[in-house]
Amino acid sequence: MVVLNKIYTKTGDKGETALGNGARVAKHSMRVTAYGTVDELNSVLGVARLHADDDLDALLRRIQNDLFDLGADLCRPDMEKDAESEYPPLRIVDAQVSRLEAEIDGMNADLAPLRSFILPGGSALSAHLHMCRTVSRRAERLAVELAAAEQVNPAAVKYLNRLSDWFFVAARRANDNGAQDVLWVPGANR
Repeated sequence: MVVLNKIYTKTGDKGETALGNGARVAKHSMRVTAYGTVDELNSVLGVARLHADDDLDALLRRIQNDLFDLGADLCRPDMEKDAESEYPPLRIVDAQVSRLEAEIDGMNADLAPLRSFILPGGSALSAHLHMCRTVSRRAERLAVELAAAEQVNPAAVKYLNRLSDWFFVAARRANDNGAQDVLWVPGANR
């Protein structure tokens, strides 16, 4: 259980922060940058939710909770429970990835196949979901970079990869099932 009685601690005043296992690292470390970008994604998603109907909002709320799980996963470099920990580290699991895939398939079933790339935009919700997609892609790139140097849960990287696809399909759904998608016209302004 998390209890936050005091918001500022002054422990980060010298440019360091604590990971989930208590280790202190520079605030610019790859691990902090990766889970910080997941936190940024969660905030961008919160703005998108302002435009969602009840059904989509329920899915987005579940993803927001997953993103906290993902942040907790990325902030723990040790993959196993250590002797001092009361609980094992919280990890993203394959079932969360599978859920995203099922939701993508469900949303995509009613969409016409794309015949062109689309430009981010259309409805306000679609534009915000495209922003979520691009922040999700950045978080994925950072997690992959981190995984090249340190231990990272493979399911966390898979989750981010599927999540950006999820946001893409949801953005098309938010554009009247793709009818309001803004199509890219190559070389239109030459």
